[in-house]
Amino acid sequence: MTLYIGVDFHPHQQTVCWCDTQSGETQVLDLAHDLEKVRKFYWSLPERAIVGIEASGRARWFEKLLFEKGHKLLVGNPVLIRKRATSRHKNDRRDAELILDLLVRGEFPALWRRPAESESVLEILRLRTALVKQRTGVYNRLQVLAHSAGLPKRRMKGQTFQAILKSLDLDEAGSLSRSQYFALLGSLDKQIGELEEWLRRKAEKDEKTKLLQTQKGVGYLTALATVHYLGDVTRFARTAKQVASFAGLDPVEHSSAGRTRFGGVSKAGSPMLRFQLGQAASIAARYDARLKSFYQRLAKKKPKRVAKTAAARRLLVKLAIMLRDNINADEFDRRGRTVGNARSVPGSAMTAP
Repeated sequence: MTLYIGVDFHPHQQTVCWCDTQSGETQVLDLAHDLEKVRKFYWSLPERAIVGIEASGRARWFEKLLFEKGHKLLVGNPVLIRKRATSRHKNDRRDAELILDLLVRGEFPALWRRPAESESVLEILRLRTALVKQRTGVYNRLQVLAHSAGLPKRRMKGQTFQAILKSLDLDEAGSLSRSQYFALLGSLDKQIGELEEWLRRKAEKDEKTKLLQTQKGVGYLTALATVHYLGDVTRFARTAKQVASFAGLDPVEHSSAGRTRFGGVSKAGSPMLRFQLGQAASIAARYDARLKSFYQRLAKKKPKRVAKTAAARRLLVKLAIMLRDNINADEFDRRGRTVGNARSVPGSAMTAP
């Protein structure tokens, strides 16, 4: 008999619910997140167990601990789990019991999990994005300082303009602010450079990342974000629609009484991936003939922001199909399609089996 354990997981504690395989009674335990206590409990189990929790961004240490002992961790969709509750009352014990019940009945809505390697790459990408935003804020503050000193609007990233700003004779407060901003800017440049070097080495070793970089406009950052966020694209039965929905680039439908209307994108996926795709699509639309034609045709009828989002969605679908079929950008274009299944050309050496 398989031992199932339902866990209501929180950052500092967890409520554990399991069924005793000998007595058949359900037992509940509140367990504080003391590493030794948690380890002692799961090590004391008589057999390997299947542990279910709701999706949480703070459970990586817990997953590692279970893996050491040989237990299996399933992470469920919290929305779907809550829909299966039979009572409107909610507390830690009830939540743990609900998870256990779904596990026993084989109805636990388990989510697809990324490999640890992908999580590590995405974590560094998020950190780089956060530091870049901080650096942009420093540039903006330096621009304000330059305006207050009477300098014309120039590109703050330029070394020449920075040298002019550094040479200005400012008051005491302005001089102190300038020195601190430039010191912070130098620190951020160094940190971002180290992260980008780490990411560049990862990209050079990854065949899938190099495959996506054959598409014009797609650099190593966009390629890494796409590969490690999407994961195994073969799990998408309908690649074009499901990949766009997974990334939050699918338009939300508001239709009723025979009237069809689509609003903005759902934004259900990763903001970082959407940003990277938006930047890549802006460049790709200059050099990729088909994407350029698509963007220009749509920009005549829709606002530019809508056309840019649509171009990013089409670029994402193209990249996903390249990953699925293991083909480069030239082979994709030779097949004659930019959406859908990109049917293979007979006799093509690069066609996926």
